[in-house]
Amino acid sequence: MNKQQMFDSINSTSLSQAKLLKFSRYLSLFLIISGIAIRLIQYFNNRSLWFDEVNLALNIVNRSYGELTQTLDHNQAAPLGFLWVEKLATQIFGNNEYALRLFPLVSNLVAFGVFYQLVYRYASPLAAPIAIALFAFGRHTLYFATELKQYSSDIAIALILFWFLTKIGHKILNTQEIIGYALLGSLVIWFSHPSIFMLGGIEGYYLLTAANKLRFKILNNRLLVYLAWLISFGLFYFLTIANTMNNEDLASSWSSRYPATFWDIEWLFDALGRFFYNPMGFTGITDGIGIFAFIFGCVAWYSKNRAFLGALIAPFVATLIAAYLHQYPFRERLVVFLVPLGIIIIAEGIAWLLNKFQTAKVIKNNRFKTSLLAGLLGAFCLVALTIPPITRASNFIIHPELKHEIRPVAEYVLSHKQPGDTIYVYSLGAQAFTYYAARLGYSEQDYILGLGNLSYKDKEATQNWQELRTDIEPLRGKSRVWFVLRAEEDEETAILEYLNQIGQQIDVFKQPGAWAHLYDLSKVRR
Repeated sequence: MNKQQMFDSINSTSLSQAKLLKFSRYLSLFLIISGIAIRLIQYFNNRSLWFDEVNLALNIVNRSYGELTQTLDHNQAAPLGFLWVEKLATQIFGNNEYALRLFPLVSNLVAFGVFYQLVYRYASPLAAPIAIALFAFGRHTLYFATELKQYSSDIAIALILFWFLTKIGHKILNTQEIIGYALLGSLVIWFSHPSIFMLGGIEGYYLLTAANKLRFKILNNRLLVYLAWLISFGLFYFLTIANTMNNEDLASSWSSRYPATFWDIEWLFDALGRFFYNPMGFTGITDGIGIFAFIFGCVAWYSKNRAFLGALIAPFVATLIAAYLHQYPFRERLVVFLVPLGIIIIAEGIAWLLNKFQTAKVIKNNRFKTSLLAGLLGAFCLVALTIPPITRASNFIIHPELKHEIRPVAEYVLSHKQPGDTIYVYSLGAQAFTYYAARLGYSEQDYILGLGNLSYKDKEATQNWQELRTDIEPLRGKSRVWFVLRAEEDEETAILEYLNQIGQQIDVFKQPGAWAHLYDLSKVRR
């Protein structure tokens, strides 16, 4: 090849890369717009608050700012900053679903912007739209955008911290940067429990990988930053986290998610494997494909930018250490803040394999088959990991996701009940009905909150049934009794079979996850 041919080849490659980058950005913007549209559809669909949301909402609505620093009711835990923002939203916009879900939605939209900048700063042009697609349509990154929980803001804060902490790396900070990073870290600790793993994990990684002389310079330079973070975390811990740890029911629910010993390797592999199912959102065999792509992503990043790979992995390590110390569970939604980092690794792994296919088209030697196989595996991973979430998310455009629609049920009962009617609320729907009853104008004397719970696993089935019958027995003889149920279908079927034995159904109103049945119990039936 002569010099002119080499020059033409370089120009052709540069032109192709420029076209790829341009196409990549347009595709990513389309995916972001689509993802935002689905989130807005979900938000404005205004589904009822479900069990976990209602339990948190009751704390936010019924407590003062000062009382929110204390142990929350209904086995709830959330960072104080998040609770105060939610409290402020209800005071400004009213006690409604739109106000309560506004901060999670805004947080998710902010996360979109940061994630876009992050992948185009570090990832390859081919990996970037893959990462955007997984983030835009992923099961949990999508769902928590319109959920009254702190997990959406956890994701946003994790990405913001990752952006700034990787930007400074081993840099010696000036006075303005020292103040800025001290304030940033001190503030986010109050808004996100896992922010400490981002701060400690990434900063710890950069300190460990710095040369000895540089390490001491960084420590000396950032001493005030670290001191500010520690003071803020100490105050946050003793004001809020310590109270949460005193909640025995909440603590016991976490205990099974910790490793038995510090040498429990089986737990480690299980926890990491579960991560790809929940919260990464890969279901069925795709969780195994996600693990496969993640491994190749680590290989790709190691060959491309091993320092960045270390920064991606560091928060995982920090969170796992906390789990081994029995301080923070490495499970499900509690580690959803790590999902964007996992996505970046997976996307680069898929892109790395696909690039092998591009190589195979020009290589005509013994590496051809290997490159072709790698490219086909990349295409398989791309389809398997992106098409299911895109299909599932697209369905929400027509059929937005619903869970426990107790609000329309409560509205129906209120508009159809007659003087003298009795309203019985099954125990699983007690908190939700209580929340909406106060909003809709019910008085506490208008309804009875049941204690029986057929799904209660700590008791024998016969005991659960006895408690339910004890609830219902005083209602026998009444001509109009509303039974408001928030239960699984098998529970509803079992309860209705019993009610049909002792009474006659007059009316029924069904919504996803919630029902109202009107019964006449005035006649004894055998």
